[in-house]
Amino acid sequence: MLRTVAFVSAFALAGIGLPAMAVQATAPAASQPAAVQTPEQVVKSIADELSNKLDGHRQELKKNKEELIKIIDGVFLPHFDIDYASILVLGRHAREATPAQRERFAKAFYNSITHRYAEGLLNYTRGAVKVLPFRGELDERRSIVRTVVKLNDGKTLSVDYAFRKASDGSWKVYDVIIEGISYITNYRNQVDAEIRKEGIDGLIKRLETQGGKALDQMKSEDGGA
Repeated sequence: MLRTVAFVSAFALAGIGLPAMAVQATAPAASQPAAVQTPEQVVKSIADELSNKLDGHRQELKKNKEELIKIIDGVFLPHFDIDYASILVLGRHAREATPAQRERFAKAFYNSITHRYAEGLLNYTRGAVKVLPFRGELDERRSIVRTVVKLNDGKTLSVDYAFRKASDGSWKVYDVIIEGISYITNYRNQVDAEIRKEGIDGLIKRLETQGGKALDQMKSEDGGA
């Protein structure tokens, strides 16, 4: 259950709306497109953009999942390092996989994640999110942006985003940590078990054909943690 809440909340960060201060903080970036955004600015700008795209369209998007997926792709993909994240999820199997297999896995895994959790985003848009001030120096290999998400029932969740600096100089998210639980670590364990059973090609094919259902099966076989 926590894992489901985690992913929905992570998506919801960008959909539930930010305080006026956070939205205003993204304005300078829009007037200076050539400037490289810091990780904190990336989180705020994603939140602002996705909120704008969802506002007033949630009912129709509930009936049009593919359109919702397009919006998520358009907002998140430019800021998410799918290739690096997928290598971490594959773990030691990444060394055994061919470049073509790694590419197929990255695409299939991302598509499965978005299809599995996208609709939940629409259900978590009335809370509040606070992006905590960044402390310390930026580390090009791993910098964390910490946020607190308030859910509709009044409970709060700690949702942190791990960034790394890409070769083009931009900062990209590669991991989401909710209440101390990393999605990379969670799925690495499940993916390892699946590859041991059916091989990497078998897992890729299942993700490509079953999408989010394959993730549910993996979670169930892992004990539903």
